Amino acid sequence: MQDFATRRTMMVDSQVRPNDVTKFPIIEAMLAIPREAYVPSARREAAYVGENLEVAPGRVMLEPRTLAKMLDALDVLPTDLVLDIGCGFGYSTAVIARMAEAVVALEEEGLAAQAEATLSSESCDNAAVVTGSLAAGAAKHGPYDVIMIEGGAETVPEAILEQLKDGGRIGCLFMENALGVVRIGHKIDGRVTWRDAFNAAAPVLPGFAAKRKFVL
Repeated sequence: MQDFATRRTMMVDSQVRPNDVTKFPIIEAMLAIPREAYVPSARREAAYVGENLEVAPGRVMLEPRTLAKMLDALDVLPTDLVLDIGCGFGYSTAVIARMAEAVVALEEEGLAAQAEATLSSESCDNAAVVTGSLAAGAAKHGPYDVIMIEGGAETVPEAILEQLKDGGRIGCLFMENALGVVRIGHKIDGRVTWRDAFNAAAPVLPGFAAKRKFVL
């Protein structure tokens, strides 16, 4: 049985580096953070598999490749304040916290308590977990240099876009049926312009589904 440190190195060497992620802060963070600490205890053995990992009904921890490529495209800086929406058990927050000045992690009740406990036990002291609706964001702690949406979305609520600083970046995995594309948005003069980055998939987060049009 391989130890988790060995699996962590293998994850970076087989799932992150081959996908054109070469920025040192991302590699360093993903080698340092014990991914197995941020999953349900029954799933620890699956912590390093190259696929989304369920952490609660309808909620997943994004596969290492997707997270790494999102961070790479967002170009998180050491001076950035980051909003991590849908942080799950807090793994993405811990990774981002090694790269940014501070992270606000937003999660729904239940998962938020788990994330807070794990981040605290892992001595992640530049991240704060807030509890609330994912679709509402965390306006009182913003505005943010970077916003990460940790799951699928059909639409991004305007309330979240308003919390992004002018000149800031937002990363979101837009889903259409079973297919998805990660897009990076740049806010210039109060308006967010999106560009496609790469393909991925994840369940749509609560509050991020498009309103359905009913046809009689």
